[in-house]
Amino acid sequence: MDGLKVCNNLYWLKGSGKFTLHGLSVVYLSGLQSSDSQQFGTYSQDDVDALRAIAEDPGIVDLFLTNKWPSGVTNKAATSDVPPRASEPFGTDSTVAELVAEIKPRYHIAGTKGMFYAREPYSNVDAVHVTRFIGLAPVGNKDKQKFLHALSPTPASTMSALEIKTKSPNTTLSPYMYIEGTANAKEGAKRSSDSVSDSDSQYWRYDVSQKRQKHGAGDGNRLCFKFVSSGSCPRGETCNFQHDMDAREQSLRGVCFDFMNKGKCERGTECKFKHSLQDEGESNSHKKRTGDATRSTECWFCLSSSKIESHLFISLGEHYYCALAKGPLVEDHVLLIPIGHSPNTLSLPSECEIELGKFQDCLKKFYKKQDKEVVFFEWASKRSTHANLQVVPIPSAKAASVQNLFHLAADRLKFKFTTTKFSNSSDGRKSLRTQFDRNFSFFYAELPDGTVLSHLIEESENFLPQFGREVMAGLLNKADRDDWRKCTDSKEEETKMVEKFKSGFEEFDPNN
Repeated sequence: MDGLKVCNNLYWLKGSGKFTLHGLSVVYLSGLQSSDSQQFGTYSQDDVDALRAIAEDPGIVDLFLTNKWPSGVTNKAATSDVPPRASEPFGTDSTVAELVAEIKPRYHIAGTKGMFYAREPYSNVDAVHVTRFIGLAPVGNKDKQKFLHALSPTPASTMSALEIKTKSPNTTLSPYMYIEGTANAKEGAKRSSDSVSDSDSQYWRYDVSQKRQKHGAGDGNRLCFKFVSSGSCPRGETCNFQHDMDAREQSLRGVCFDFMNKGKCERGTECKFKHSLQDEGESNSHKKRTGDATRSTECWFCLSSSKIESHLFISLGEHYYCALAKGPLVEDHVLLIPIGHSPNTLSLPSECEIELGKFQDCLKKFYKKQDKEVVFFEWASKRSTHANLQVVPIPSAKAASVQNLFHLAADRLKFKFTTTKFSNSSDGRKSLRTQFDRNFSFFYAELPDGTVLSHLIEESENFLPQFGREVMAGLLNKADRDDWRKCTDSKEEETKMVEKFKSGFEEFDPNN
């Protein structure tokens, strides 16, 4: 948290950041958009980029605090509840609208528009929880509108999956889906990069001196920030900026975005990214692959992260490692995790896929010895930062029931799985790799009999992040462990589970 202490319990926040307050996850963007004529009380593009990085982190943000209201917040709201002039553009900021759509906080609180407004909750894209917007009036205003508003939120990190996804009857669609659709409808033919509207500004940062290979219809020399940082862009071919594959590859190798676009980085030695272009040979070495994880020191799965819990490690390979799941459904529930900082397992090179196959085959043999079968599943969210393939063993007697249970759960969420059966897991994974589209979230499960269930998740679909785990919890009668955050295993208990697993897995471990 950057800023100044005004007095006890009162702080002025500077720029942007994230902190925890009584268990609540709080994110903020302070001040107005910077300009040459105004240097103080403003936020910079770096502040915005920092929040976009936070939006990619796992977990739910409880509170988002901003100075200005987000543009378009009254879209889709009940007109009878909208105060006069609330829909007018003064006192709003399109960047704030873009950020809140990405961060998806449970509560968004803002001021500076001169009125009080508590909007109905709205649903978010790619998230099961709702957001509530509260606009506060100025202190001591003559109309005596509310400038204080009491809240008593429970931290999302302590809530059950059912509590988080609960929606009130007056919940609306996201107001920012309307903004995106309107912007796309007005684009029509391609425009030059010099005529781009402010609402497009989030997709690029700096001019690039040299044209590179691009995937998309963008004109000019400006990079699409969304594509470079995440590998996908919601605008697709309608994006006005370059979907630069070379820049994306450099980003995956840990190269600083500012360095690529400006030739320098204002953060200097404090920057945690690389300030030189990395060639393919360097990135292919094991040392470089694990070193690439330094580009996300907050990632729970990167080997170089301060947050990684190394006592959960079971086996370390060249491209993957195996670890006990945090809050496991059962004692031998494990994860297969790429060593490189990849958002999914389906778009990795063939050498990674070969090693993953060996891990899967060895785990099947290990569980078979215990009269168990195994289910592999992955939720490849397009907002994911580091993939993990869930590995859940089940009693052999329950193997025949698992497919039906997945279909019943899908019916409740009103979608149908694509169902295909393969003679071996290698063919099943090849099929999945052809189905996968990084512009969409994707869920799949590999079942004991060779059946593969898959589902491409639409933007408007409220898919549950814990869907696979909840299905398996039902099958195993472990409803009390359907959410890993509700599990309270101590470090000592986890260590004992790991040692027991390693002892039995030793003869099957492909890395022994």
